[in-house]
This record gives sequence, C-alpha cells and structure tokens, in this order.
Amino acid sequence: MSDPKQINFTIVPADEGSEPRVYANFCAVNHTPFDFTLTFCEVQPLSEREIREAQADHVVRAPVRVRLAVPVQFVPTLIAALQENLRIYSESHAVPAAPPAGQGPVH
Repeated sequence: MSDPKQINFTIVPADEGSEPRVYANFCAVNHTPFDFTLTFCEVQPLSEREIREAQADHVVRAPVRVRLAVPVQFVPTLIAALQENLRIYSESHAVPAAPPAGQGPVH
C-alpha cells in the first residue's frame, strides 16, 4: 500500500454574513480528557443590589453568550493564533513612548 499523499491547505471561514457577532468580556475555561470548553459571558456593571448580593456570597452571575467546545489537539494552535494576533495588535496600537526628560517636543 502506498503512503497517503500529504496536501497543505488553508482553511478560511465561509462568511456569508448570516452569523451575528457576539460580544463577551469574560471567558471561563474548563476541560475534560477529550476537549476544552470555553464559556464566554457578558458582564455588565453591577447594580447596588447585585453588589450587596456579590459581597454576601462572592458570586456574580453573568449571561452566557456562547459555549464553545474544542478538541484538546486544537488548543495549542488556538493559543499560538491568539499570541500572534496579540503581538500584531500590540505593534500596531502601541502608545508612543514619552520623550526623555529635559528634551523639548519633537516636531
């Protein structure tokens, strides 16, 4: 039997605009021996009542926006992609350093 032929390709999302963008500002991560589950939530500013309740039981409940399960083998690739995108973001949105003390403005 011959060796299977290896084919390299790039996967791109087939974005037909049907899926809405979902906002989340919190992510809980859990795992099993088979997969990682990322639970994305949206945490809003708390009301006075919610603050009192949180002080009592140290829990704030946030609505789940999406729960995503990914295979364990996918996690290193996800981490690498996030790190690379964070690097690119940091380079393109870097705040210019302040000029050294004692020097005038640079025009």
